[in-house]
Amino acid sequence: MAQPAWQDPVPLGLGTAPVPAYGSGSLADLLPTLAAGQGVEGLTAAIPELTPADRNCVFLIDGLGWEQIKAHPDEAPFLHSLLPTSRGGTGRPITAGFPSTTATSLASVGTGLPPGAHGLPGYTVRDPGTGALMNQLRWRPWTEPKVWQPYPTVFQLADAAGVRTAQVSSPDFERTPLTKVALSGGSFLGRLSGEDRMDTAAQRLAAGDRSLVYTYYSEVDGKGHRFGIDSDAWRGQLMYVDGLAQRLAEQLPPRSALYITADHGMIDIPFDEQSRIDFDEDWELRAGVALLGGEGRARHVYAVPGAQGDVLAVWREVLGEQFWVASRDEAIAAGWFGPVVDERVYGRIGDVVAAAHDDVVITASVNEPNESAMVGMHGSLTPVEQLVPLLEVRS
Repeated sequence: MAQPAWQDPVPLGLGTAPVPAYGSGSLADLLPTLAAGQGVEGLTAAIPELTPADRNCVFLIDGLGWEQIKAHPDEAPFLHSLLPTSRGGTGRPITAGFPSTTATSLASVGTGLPPGAHGLPGYTVRDPGTGALMNQLRWRPWTEPKVWQPYPTVFQLADAAGVRTAQVSSPDFERTPLTKVALSGGSFLGRLSGEDRMDTAAQRLAAGDRSLVYTYYSEVDGKGHRFGIDSDAWRGQLMYVDGLAQRLAEQLPPRSALYITADHGMIDIPFDEQSRIDFDEDWELRAGVALLGGEGRARHVYAVPGAQGDVLAVWREVLGEQFWVASRDEAIAAGWFGPVVDERVYGRIGDVVAAAHDDVVITASVNEPNESAMVGMHGSLTPVEQLVPLLEVRS
């Protein structure tokens, strides 16, 4: 029911924000669970529904959330048929992490750590050492990778324990800093076509008595950003990747488990003033703000010194009915970034963190023209963005 016009708006309570299932059913828990089942010491099988296998393959489809698969049985008949297998046959999804964005999620997958530990807590975040915004997907400006993210990956731990490990992805990703800090360990095999990736992944899976293989496809996310998930271009990519998943599943060697997952879901945002709030044109939201980080549905807001309280109050007053708006300490206490936030990561998180509840984004038309023009968006805590599949095929 709408409030009477004379009543002040009531901000969303932070306790109403869904928190990722860190430690029991998040992306950060997947590889540790699989590797622990292969006998890699020091890792915990945190997703109890998964049964160990000698050979494990993870196929991560960028941008294909749980709700998108459920909504498209005709375009993705194979993936849709696997929904009852998700999360060890429970038929339930797992969660990404916060923010639900590629750099953060891939780091969680590869390191087995939540964002507060691995330290990639957003698309762009402030580097406390320089005061500049750091784009963690494109790694600009350059920052020493092992200083930014010092923990070993699960692939490195598994490889050291004698598990045959490999990543099969686009050749473009082989030497990127994000790959180095999140997905390195064992062999990297660059393959251009999706079919070659599936075939190579199956071959590498069969190459060891114990093997851990990761493969990746990005264009479902790419078409969603550009055209939206209600477009023919996006549906065409979904049909294509459905065939890739089936191709890989049909080649599994004995004693194998294939897990098909994603880094986040996606939502289309209309191009109107109510749905797209332009920070660069809004003097009220800009007041006291030194840097705007994150992305449209998950903003890190960095205040000028001494203005943190005022910025929080204004953002909560202006946006609080549409966004969960928290101070840094409130977001950390709520568990958005995981149970623990490392000291080196604390200053990377915004003084104010704003996570979208409604179908709305905060754009920045001047400073982020490309991102502001996207149709499909993600990043927040809503189910359409947070819930990802963990579909399973075993041989």
